[in-house]
Amino acid sequence: MLYYLLYPLHTTFAALNIFRYITFRSAMAALTAFVISLILGPILIKKLKKLKVGENIRVEDSQRLHELQRNKQDTPTMGGLLILTAIFASTLLWADLLNRQIIIVLFSTFWLGATGFADDYLKQVKKRSKGLTPTAKLTSQIVLGLVLGIILLLGPQQNNLRLDIPFLKNVSMNLDGFFIIFVILVIAGSSNAVNLTDGLDGLAIGIVVMVAIAFAVLSYVSGNLRFSDYLFIPYIKGSGELTVFCSAIFGAGLGFLWFNCYPASIFMGDVGALALGGALGTVALLIKKEMLLVIAGGIFVLEAVSVILQVASFKILKKRIFRIAPVHHHFQFLGWQENKVIVRFWIVAGLLALLTIVTLKIR
Repeated sequence: MLYYLLYPLHTTFAALNIFRYITFRSAMAALTAFVISLILGPILIKKLKKLKVGENIRVEDSQRLHELQRNKQDTPTMGGLLILTAIFASTLLWADLLNRQIIIVLFSTFWLGATGFADDYLKQVKKRSKGLTPTAKLTSQIVLGLVLGIILLLGPQQNNLRLDIPFLKNVSMNLDGFFIIFVILVIAGSSNAVNLTDGLDGLAIGIVVMVAIAFAVLSYVSGNLRFSDYLFIPYIKGSGELTVFCSAIFGAGLGFLWFNCYPASIFMGDVGALALGGALGTVALLIKKEMLLVIAGGIFVLEAVSVILQVASFKILKKRIFRIAPVHHHFQFLGWQENKVIVRFWIVAGLLALLTIVTLKIR
């Protein structure tokens, strides 16, 4: 919005030429989202407490897990509303709102945010302990993936059907008829993986922040003809604006972490987890860096895989691989303190984000 309001005046006020630069608007988007989160955070926490919208730790899930987590009982949840408010407000202020990629990623984020809100609303307000059924949530993700797949197929880019392979120069895989299925897998996988990781104070949002930094860099170089040519990566016209969006996630995430760090004053809930995972997945699809999302979000992948392996092993072999899944709780059962699990996972996530950026030169 500010881009269209102020940049046209640069011929009169030369200083306003700064709005032309994505780097400036990205930095401001991060700062704006952070400030919004800090200002609205206490207000939302107070409101959620008044409405008694708090976490319910169910003993039937696991007696030992209940003992570890019972101090979190009634902690306000649905904090994802704070994150999404900061992201949308900041993006609307600083991004080019006529940019096709920005419109798509905001649409995707809103869709999954609405799905998560419905789930949280049924749990917290209607007191339906399970919220939306797994089938309903998966159906929403599949429909969104189908819509995004069609939009990308009809888009102007010529390399939409190709999967860029990291570490290799000018090497990609043609997805052909599997493209829409692939889009559905990315959206469902990324949103559910973040949701599974959101089980300890600050764990998921801390990792989201690091992945957002990595994808802000990837978006910037993918949308810059000179950099993309130099790094031998696909040039995606207009994708530089996604740097502003990723920066807004970064700022909003840090602001939320201020209240969500151990011991948490608020949890993000599905409204935040599903939306953030889907947002990162959408960005990866738009800049053709889906494989790098697996690296940058390696902790999210580990969490999801741990659940899949645990379920498969128990059904087939009647044995459990982990003491409990997702894997962050497994480490708690091994005797690690919660804050130790969180910080160590953050360290690994930070290194993976750095590796993701380094892959740009390893080709």
